[in-house]
Amino acid sequence: MPDPALVRVILITVCLTLFLASTGQSIVSTALPQIVSDLGGLSYITWVVTAYLVASTISAPIAGKLGDMYGRKIVLQFGIGIFLLGGCIAGVAWSMPVLILGRIVQGFGGGALIVVSMAVVADVLPPRERAKAQGALSGVFGISTVVGPLVGGLLVQTAGWHWIFFVNMPFGLAAFVVLTRSLKRPENPVPHRMDYLGATLLMLLISALVLVANLAGTVLPWAAPPVLALVAVILVALAGFIRTEARAAEPVLPLPLFRVRNFQVANGVNLLVGMAMFGTISFMPMYLQVVKGVAPAESGIYLIAMMAGLIGGSFSAGRFMTATGRYRLLPPLATGLLTLALLALTTIGPDTPLWRVAGNLFLVGLGIGPNLSVGVVSIQTSIPREHLGVGTASANMFRLIGGSIGTSIFGAIFNLGMARHVAPLLPDLANIRELTTDVVARLEPALQLRVLEGFSAALHPLFLAGACGTGLACLVSLRLIETSLDGTPGKLRAPAE
Repeated sequence: MPDPALVRVILITVCLTLFLASTGQSIVSTALPQIVSDLGGLSYITWVVTAYLVASTISAPIAGKLGDMYGRKIVLQFGIGIFLLGGCIAGVAWSMPVLILGRIVQGFGGGALIVVSMAVVADVLPPRERAKAQGALSGVFGISTVVGPLVGGLLVQTAGWHWIFFVNMPFGLAAFVVLTRSLKRPENPVPHRMDYLGATLLMLLISALVLVANLAGTVLPWAAPPVLALVAVILVALAGFIRTEARAAEPVLPLPLFRVRNFQVANGVNLLVGMAMFGTISFMPMYLQVVKGVAPAESGIYLIAMMAGLIGGSFSAGRFMTATGRYRLLPPLATGLLTLALLALTTIGPDTPLWRVAGNLFLVGLGIGPNLSVGVVSIQTSIPREHLGVGTASANMFRLIGGSIGTSIFGAIFNLGMARHVAPLLPDLANIRELTTDVVARLEPALQLRVLEGFSAALHPLFLAGACGTGLACLVSLRLIETSLDGTPGKLRAPAE
């Protein structure tokens, strides 16, 4: 293992790199109204967020594989450069298409930074120490979710929205310099053959999955030709990807990994927990603003309770694994708590005290946090070292795909609930999606109360669906195997246990 002082420098820089990439997603949310005001293109506004999500999800497994083949250092260097280039393009954008292009480039860099940074931890630390570090890295995700929108809002009010893309430049350059000086290139490099066809098919598959999840049932009907075309792309790309990976000399995502039980379990849990996590983050501010009358800025503050639970759960899980060398019971306990917290959210309404809402959100975060760190550690200790990058990338990939799918499902359920509970109360409203806090405020008190109760009732099935998903995750997590945290590598060819 490298010198302890050097390890600390590497870990601090890795945390900075991870924070850089994860805030790239969240920092833009509070700037969207001002961006639309300056650039126009309201119809493209969702693509400012979706473009980054799609690109980062695509790049994660490919960057992980490249890190396994050519070393983490060069992939991180390119990742930082691509991320900063995308930020420059977005920062100087004079039109919405240029801004979206910048977000795509930035997303490719951000996805690479997230997964390769987490794989670096596995390179420089033994498994037991690695567990505590992964808990800290998971906490960085939670912090960035809160800090990103707050910093973005501050910059929009003081310096202008362009600066949300430039503010990361000094930190990116500093991370580049430190990583260049501290990380070593792999010794005795060997020639590799990149699986270009597999990478292309994986890009098509993930892109189509994320786009269907973000567009179908909300922006476009499920039966719309573009959605059906994307579904066809998913089926063709999946079949082609499986065929290609079975024959490739160095597959970008080795199929034998899917025979490793912990790989199956951890990523199944990541998918289901991602659905609940991103769904809750997306829809709780709506409840707080419309039903409870909380200002938009303050509604974001209530999510701090959720992130506090997530950060606390991640750190605590990491320390527990480091102290005991065990982790198998953490996911069932965490997902069980998450299920109960989501069930509690199915009872919220106009009269629910805000302190209780904040308490429930804290428990949601506490149920999510341990799964983030345990999932990565259980994968890294169950697969061969030469596949650490792509294995680590899979955890992030499945979580993001789950988030996209969950947000889409939750949106469809919410629209059905609004049509059932609220639309009949407001026959003069042309489109129920046009319901705003101003419209609610102008209603006479008796009708206003009924509308707020109907709005709450439309949200309840979302959290019930999330609880069903996390309940299933709890059952799936019971199949997790306690692997050694003493450094024994996994075996790729082992059959499913």
